Amino acid sequence: MKKNKGLLIVLSGPSGCGKGTLVAELLKRGDCAVSVSETTRAPREGEIDGVHYHFVTRDAFEQHIREGGLLEHAQYCGNYYGTPRREVEALRAEGKHVILEIEVQGALQIRKRCPEAVLVFTVPPTLAELRRRLHKRGTEPEDVIEKRIARAAEELPLAAQYDYIVLNDALEDAVEDMDAIFRAAAMRPDQMDLSDLQ
Repeated sequence: MKKNKGLLIVLSGPSGCGKGTLVAELLKRGDCAVSVSETTRAPREGEIDGVHYHFVTRDAFEQHIREGGLLEHAQYCGNYYGTPRREVEALRAEGKHVILEIEVQGALQIRKRCPEAVLVFTVPPTLAELRRRLHKRGTEPEDVIEKRIARAAEELPLAAQYDYIVLNDALEDAVEDMDAIFRAAAMRPDQMDLSDLQ
């Protein structure tokens, strides 16, 4: 029995709940990859095209939308952001599990376009702990932190539309939970190739 292509894992959750740290740990497995998003915003200092983002013109991005070249896309602060379909499919064909760290809006678009995708919502232990983590980062003023907390409170009910919810309290426990999700998802019928058993 052969395994099919790699999984498509969508990871969402409130800002500050540790998604980036969790993804960094998962990439150490060796069988995971992240897709480089496409955006119309200008590169920031130190950002490299094709590494941090694929930087494209608005016209090119809108053409990719029309051609169905994006798994999901959204506008944020006047710029487009999206996930290139071709890159994700190429990585999955190599047997890599592709992790997309995206917002709820994009995740639900992917649910429609790729029903086999596994949606995982990460949550902090409490909103008070989320506030503490955001303060600890020291990258944003108080009013921005409060907006992020309010946004988190709005997003939490949407976790019910995901396949799994992972509590990111202790990182090693969250990684263990993600490993269990990877193992379970890889055994779903839509992931297995039974052709050589017939």
